[in-house]
Amino acid sequence: MECSICCTMPLILRPPRNTICAGCYEAARTAISLVNKFESSCDRGSSSSSPSSSSSSSDHHSTHKANSSTPSASSPSSCKAQPLANLPKWINSLNETHNELTQKIDFLSNIVQLFRSQLLTDIHLKTGNGGAPIPAHRALLAARSEIFKTMLDPDACEPPANDTITLPELNHEELESLLEFLYSGDLAPEKLERHVYALTLAADKYEVPYLLGLCERHMVRSLDASNALEVLEISDSVCCSSSSSGDLKETAVKYVVKNMEELAFSGKYEAFVASNPHLAVQVTRAFLVDAKLAR
Repeated sequence: MECSICCTMPLILRPPRNTICAGCYEAARTAISLVNKFESSCDRGSSSSSPSSSSSSSDHHSTHKANSSTPSASSPSSCKAQPLANLPKWINSLNETHNELTQKIDFLSNIVQLFRSQLLTDIHLKTGNGGAPIPAHRALLAARSEIFKTMLDPDACEPPANDTITLPELNHEELESLLEFLYSGDLAPEKLERHVYALTLAADKYEVPYLLGLCERHMVRSLDASNALEVLEISDSVCCSSSSSGDLKETAVKYVVKNMEELAFSGKYEAFVASNPHLAVQVTRAFLVDAKLAR
């Protein structure tokens, strides 16, 4: 039966207005659910709740009568009169929120200009392998990292010699990327890809959880046979201080187990076992458990 909403027939030839197809019915039900959740969040005075759409039913019949005799709680006919009347208001509210967040991001992103212009800097950071120190700002470092905050607090630690902090685990490019992220809260994809392992360790060491989470999500998305062992090794180094890193390690172990035949006979795996015997034991045990369950 043709749908009165999405039918391509001329208006005068369309079926009765109370006949809609399953797709339009589910779309209407989802829109009503979104509006109701939005109104509920407004009533609670919560501006941070995000509406979620209800899932569509695959076995729903192809047409639905709006004047059904037994309306359910989730059907459009059970909602108050004109349930979609507030949909434009909800969409406008989302647009306003989006614009406000965009303006806020633009406003806060100006901080990175201080780093690029090196204006009013009062501390230097350098790598362990030499190279020119990079100027920075004490206040920003202290705000972004609890470790830097402690290091720069004269009541907690001795002041850095020559107003310089050394980060021995990073090279110059990695240090620049770390500082760029601390100032801007963002990093170019190519820099994240190139320095993700070093930045993960630095984020863990200097307690920058937002950067740590960003690196972990990137490693999960890019996980494959070429980097699974490195990801597993990195996740093991930081999993003690981050619950999300524990999830990353579990994901990496499962991937290695699933692709054991491809990885186990490679030279990279031999080097991995030699340098990480405890991880090799964990992978072997997980592989045996998986094989037992598959029988």
